[in-house]
Amino acid sequence: MTLKTFAGGINLRDNKDAKDSPIEIILPGKELVYPLAGQFGTSAKAMVKIGEKVLAGQKIGRADGFFSVPVHASVSGTVKGIKQRKIFTGEKVRSIIIENDQLYDEIDYAMPSLIEDLTNAEIINRIQDAGIVGMGGAGYPTHIKVAPANPDKISHVIINGAECEPYLSGDHRLMLEESQRLIGGIHILLKLFPYARGSIAITDNKPDCIKLLRGSTQKEPKISVKALKNKYPQGAERQIIEAVTGRSVNSTLFPAEIGIVLLNVDTVIHIQRAVKTGRNLTSRIVTVGGNAFKESHNFSVRLGTSYQTLIDAAGGYIKKPEIFISGGPMMGNAIVDTDIPVTKLTTALLCFTKDEVAASPTTACINCLKCVGVCPERLYPLKLARFSEYDEDESFIKYNGIECMNCGCCSYICPAKIHLTEMIVRMKGKYE
Repeated sequence: MTLKTFAGGINLRDNKDAKDSPIEIILPGKELVYPLAGQFGTSAKAMVKIGEKVLAGQKIGRADGFFSVPVHASVSGTVKGIKQRKIFTGEKVRSIIIENDQLYDEIDYAMPSLIEDLTNAEIINRIQDAGIVGMGGAGYPTHIKVAPANPDKISHVIINGAECEPYLSGDHRLMLEESQRLIGGIHILLKLFPYARGSIAITDNKPDCIKLLRGSTQKEPKISVKALKNKYPQGAERQIIEAVTGRSVNSTLFPAEIGIVLLNVDTVIHIQRAVKTGRNLTSRIVTVGGNAFKESHNFSVRLGTSYQTLIDAAGGYIKKPEIFISGGPMMGNAIVDTDIPVTKLTTALLCFTKDEVAASPTTACINCLKCVGVCPERLYPLKLARFSEYDEDESFIKYNGIECMNCGCCSYICPAKIHLTEMIVRMKGKYE
């Protein structure tokens, strides 16, 4: 059977050494940091005071409007401060600092009603109250995604199990270890969208996940597993929609406008937890890897935990890293400090002994047009980069520079090692 895919893209070495490593639960250190901003949408507002005692699962930051989600403590302890702290993007944001009492006492979660007895509005409110956002790295508030203007026109609910960035394996492990929660989350989504079918989209480098979930859904008439070609960026929103449905979406459209709701695996599992058990979002799966470590790991981490705790839990370095990346190597953020907190957007911490980008000097463009061939959006990256270099705004718009998805394919394939993506993103930032 021909595997579904999209035009363009590149084939990367997976380096998914952690795919066979079961999820390990690790405990945080003495201090936890909870940013009130730093994800898509409006910042939350602090609702605790310095010196106040809190419990794990307690709401410490309230949502500031529909485009916001609350923040919850992941440990019990004492609020030690509310001040600016650095996050993975390098910026400083207002954050709540809690001193962990190491007891992990939890709030009393109310017994939720049966899912069948909940209205759609109650389900959506529960998703927002639990603080759920897109766990694939974008951080878009999930309650907004599942509340489109015309829910009856949604025909496809796609669960993104592609996880196409090298090294990342958290979703892979979740599909194996939490498959029933994943399917339960899909049932909740199909209750919201009664005319939709559910598709779990998985790249063919995860045959164990495909086999398990096909077996688990063989008696589910509205849920199927779609095998996709393993290619980067197969897990990007536009590319996975094209591969699964043949439909196209661009920067001017939301997927819901063409009848599609797309959610990440970890997000759907947290929806199931929130709606069925009432639990708030206080932890996530983080892959820790790179050649600075003896071996890679998938950790279940409480939000607010320091990146340094992840390094220690992985056994420390076998050789001092030259570069640290929060997220995947293609679209992640290079960081210079490991004293930053794990947030809802943290998918991975990668540590490498050599900065390959810095070690590769830029040379003159040879007009090979390889960047054009790999661009998933069928753009002309070289021209767009030149428009950016010379501030040619009108030409940048004319050549659809706004449609760039920042995937990094053009920079990766460029034999001259020109930082095409960086230049395009800099110009694109004027219009976002």
